[in-house]
Amino acid sequence: MANIQIWDGTATFTAGQSTPFGFYDDDLDFQDEAPKVANYCAIRLGYPLMDVELNSGSFFACFEEAVTTYGNEVYQAQAVQNYLSLEGGSTSTTLNDAVISPTLQNMIRLSSGYGTEAGVGGTVTRYSGSLAVQTDQQTYDLNQWAIDENISGRIEITKVFYEAPPAILRYFDPYAGTGTGMQSLMDAFGFGNMSPGVNFLLMPASFDVLKIQAIEFNDQIRKSAYSFEIVNNQLKLFPIPKSEGHIWFEYYLVNDKQSLDDSANTAGGVGGSITNISNVPYENPVFGNINSIGKQWIYKYSLALAKELLAYVRGKYTTVPIPGSEATLNQADLLADARTEKEALITNLRDILENTSKLAQLERKAGEGNFLQDTLKQIPMVIYVG
Repeated sequence: MANIQIWDGTATFTAGQSTPFGFYDDDLDFQDEAPKVANYCAIRLGYPLMDVELNSGSFFACFEEAVTTYGNEVYQAQAVQNYLSLEGGSTSTTLNDAVISPTLQNMIRLSSGYGTEAGVGGTVTRYSGSLAVQTDQQTYDLNQWAIDENISGRIEITKVFYEAPPAILRYFDPYAGTGTGMQSLMDAFGFGNMSPGVNFLLMPASFDVLKIQAIEFNDQIRKSAYSFEIVNNQLKLFPIPKSEGHIWFEYYLVNDKQSLDDSANTAGGVGGSITNISNVPYENPVFGNINSIGKQWIYKYSLALAKELLAYVRGKYTTVPIPGSEATLNQADLLADARTEKEALITNLRDILENTSKLAQLERKAGEGNFLQDTLKQIPMVIYVG
């Protein structure tokens, strides 16, 4: 077995050789900090009062993992917080230093399914068709119509244009031709040249609306109403047609509605679109851009990782013989402390990220506004005497 050197108090960082992945080997700040972190961790583990069974490569690996863990937690929180605004965006540009502005585009996209069902928009194409109506034929098979029109798959009827003529077509103005002499009023408004050659009173628009409603209610109550029933695309008309003609309707292709693919977006990946949390374009952080708060967290997490690694090394033997006696190693204490410290640091970082999220900040500002209002209410109102 090779003679592995343990920590001797010195460390030299060599780019491309000192860390397992080399994520930050080209970062001059990382290169400068790595030996200092190794020395800090070794001293906190007891060096030089006692041997530390790790070498500089062990400390550098812990340092690299700590920086990566910090970046992962920070960017994961950003990705989760902004995902609705990010989905469908490009994966070709890194978002590490980007300020994400909320957008309504994905909200609109999510609501488009409701717009389709409500008939006010959506992403599914709505088609129209016409059906020949036969005299004295009440029921029509729209499934057979689709087959005859060479439409593949099922259709879903959304609207049938089978209605009585508008009431305005049957609206007789009772004031027309009554000799009320109101033609001059129309001339005053400049409408005289467009008006019929009869005198009539210019009534409010609400009067026309009430008259139209009266005509429609009359048709519904006293006459056979235009209506239809559609079950499983079997259309039944009421009343039974007494003449030939065409009836128009609108429909969706069921296959279009059942498609889960958003054709507006390309496939995810490099140069494509963000489709899930795995291809949100966040990269490892630049160590030199991390502030002192983040670096302090990284130092502590590096120490916890080093402590955990040292515990595994010392766990190979529980006791070590020494002249005249034997020494018991502190593997269990190191491992317990390391795990507790790691968990506490992760929890602390996540709490900070949660408290700085958009939602938490908006809640904080709302609370400040309420408290400020309460404070201002305690200020006596000045009575002005003129």
